Amino acid sequence: MTTEEDADLDAVVAGVRERVDPAPEERERLTEAVDALTERVQEALADHDVTADVVQVGSTARGTWLAGDRDIDLFVRFPDELPREDLERLGLVVGRQVLPDGHEEFAEHPYVKGEFEGFDVDLVPCYDVPAATDIRSAVDRTPFHNAYLLDRLDDDLAGDVRVFKRFLKGIGVYGSDLRTKGFSGYLSELLVLEYGGFEPLLRAAADWQPPVEHDPEDHGTRTFDDPLVVVDPTDPERNVAAVLSADNVARLQHYARDLLADPREELFFPPERDRLSAEELEGHLDRRGTLPLAVAFDAPDVVEDQLYPQLEKSLHGVVAELDRRGFEPLRAASFASEGEDQPFDRAVLFVEVAIAELPKIQRHNGPPVHVRQHATGFYETYADSDVYGPFVDGDRYVVERDREFTTPESLLESDALFDVALGAQVKQQLKAEYEVLVGDDVVALTERFGVELRDYFDPTP
Repeated sequence: MTTEEDADLDAVVAGVRERVDPAPEERERLTEAVDALTERVQEALADHDVTADVVQVGSTARGTWLAGDRDIDLFVRFPDELPREDLERLGLVVGRQVLPDGHEEFAEHPYVKGEFEGFDVDLVPCYDVPAATDIRSAVDRTPFHNAYLLDRLDDDLAGDVRVFKRFLKGIGVYGSDLRTKGFSGYLSELLVLEYGGFEPLLRAAADWQPPVEHDPEDHGTRTFDDPLVVVDPTDPERNVAAVLSADNVARLQHYARDLLADPREELFFPPERDRLSAEELEGHLDRRGTLPLAVAFDAPDVVEDQLYPQLEKSLHGVVAELDRRGFEPLRAASFASEGEDQPFDRAVLFVEVAIAELPKIQRHNGPPVHVRQHATGFYETYADSDVYGPFVDGDRYVVERDREFTTPESLLESDALFDVALGAQVKQQLKAEYEVLVGDDVVALTERFGVELRDYFDPTP
């Protein structure tokens, strides 16, 4: 028996399908572009003394791409006995012939990225290995992913994949980049396939009890320590969800329950968030009564997947040190703004602390007096120094000594900042130049980071 909520969800999903399913004309343009590119690749390969073929992979190959997406992924498969340097060289030569206006990018090895008839094209060399377990390069397994799903996804399931991807995008958890740590396209497809559609996946996710484990081909050869495990059906040593964060598993669960309780398209297509204004930020700071601090610096000239892990490590190091020093960090975030001549131009480590200033002295407990060797050493260390004590409190020696940093900004402005665990290139940039914004001075960040500050001060699941 169909409930009113089920009918509402069906209507919402149908509405989303209309918006995300590519139109026949769009599909035809894509097919024509792929055919033309394939012909170009084959002609380019004919100019070289090598046996290779070209295969289309990714969502456009599997019919799971969303209307308006303009990505074409073509893999050129070279013999697995070809030396690595020859694969990289030939891959770039062929890529430049096919996409003469393209540019070189780098994943595990270089490839050519360019534009063709309105589509963004990645032309990637890989090895034609017998099985995904025989890969010589990480990209070698991608054609096996493609073949596995093409054999199993029918039109209905492909449509449900598009709906699921749009849902993941809407709630901000789509993408396996190291900034998002979300659901990849391949993982999304495997989950829809595993549960038999979008709605059963949604209902299952609402009740997940992590760790959740799926092994589509019953490999059962190893265990993984992740909140969600989907063993790669083509490679039993790999968890497809390895990059997925526990936060994003929880976000999917929250919004799955939200959608089931109140079906609406807004969760799939949320409105853009406004930038936080300077006045709004001032209001938040006044209400919260915390001390905000920002370490602002020029971002290293690295790609996103290199920058964000370094920012995360650096932020964790700064927060841990502020906590160790007694300033009680409340919450923290890192931001980076896009640059013109490099991927990112400016970065910020943003921290709120509960304690703006500490006393000039701090208590330092020594060992119990009865632990003779350590207690004597502690006593002799401080007996003739400029401290209060040593004195006995309970069964221990105690001193009250000068505190090195009484404010968090004095810590962040000192060389002690470089003693915390920082990302290597972030540390290098900080040594060259950085500024510390304190209190109301962080309002200046709204000009460049208004959206990020909106997310921080107006948080949602």
